[in-house]
Amino acid sequence: MTLADDRTARAPVAVPRTRPAPLRELALIAALWAAYSLGRLAADGHVATAMANAGRIWDLERLLRLPGETGLQHLLLRSGAVIEAANSYYAYVHFPATIAFLLWIYLRRPTHYRPARNTLALLTGAALVVHLIFPLAPPRMLARTGLVDTGQLFGPSVYGSPATDTVTNQYAAMPSLHVGWSLLVALTLMTLTRGRWRRLWLLHPLFTLLVVVGTANHYWVDAAVAAALLAVAMRLTGLGLAPVVSSPLVPVPRRRPSARQPAPPGLPRRSPTRPRTTRPGPARRSPAPRGRTPRPW
Repeated sequence: MTLADDRTARAPVAVPRTRPAPLRELALIAALWAAYSLGRLAADGHVATAMANAGRIWDLERLLRLPGETGLQHLLLRSGAVIEAANSYYAYVHFPATIAFLLWIYLRRPTHYRPARNTLALLTGAALVVHLIFPLAPPRMLARTGLVDTGQLFGPSVYGSPATDTVTNQYAAMPSLHVGWSLLVALTLMTLTRGRWRRLWLLHPLFTLLVVVGTANHYWVDAAVAAALLAVAMRLTGLGLAPVVSSPLVPVPRRRPSARQPAPPGLPRRSPTRPRTTRPGPARRSPAPRGRTPRPW
């Protein structure tokens, strides 16, 4: 191998970082969101079924001996500032955090953008199917729970009166997309970032879980179903299975030199298989001690 070949082998080769066209991607996301919104509104109107399912879910959680949502809400209600912060987290963090996540992965990890976007779409589509099949009223609407609507009492609130709300479907508590989306963001960022602090991304879904349950917008089971659907979606898209790529340049591995290479000019050639031998020199005699003359025997 010559010096030029060695430099060529060491030179990094750029891997093409393709990403979807921004305008086409925005149009696709807008179309998916419009389809989800229309489907969610189509699932509205099943008030009696949603209330009956809410009672079943509440009884199931008591049968499973899950911690009561009432205790968590009472803990948050001890401080007006804490409950207002929880309502604000529920209202203002869900969408901006997910949009910021998609924008970051689109710009910094383009090879992982499509799996992340597809996972988000699959999770949201599966949630829409569950909304259609199993309408569920949130615990704040079920009188037997003893929970209150913290958004209406302390603000801010993202929902109006269920009788006059024509924008959202409030009878679609299962699964909790707040928990599903936040868990997707945290798990993906843990995979695509480095450092010992990357596990702190899990604080986002942890806070989201405490907020959606403490504000009486979701049951514990809603979060569990969202996590299960997310696991299936990530398995189908392969998100989280690809290795972390921190640089767009991937060095080409060096080729191993051959066992037989031509010797440089001016040096004698030697067979690589024949061992190198040396001629034995004359035996050295130990020097006689000073002051004495060796006597012959």
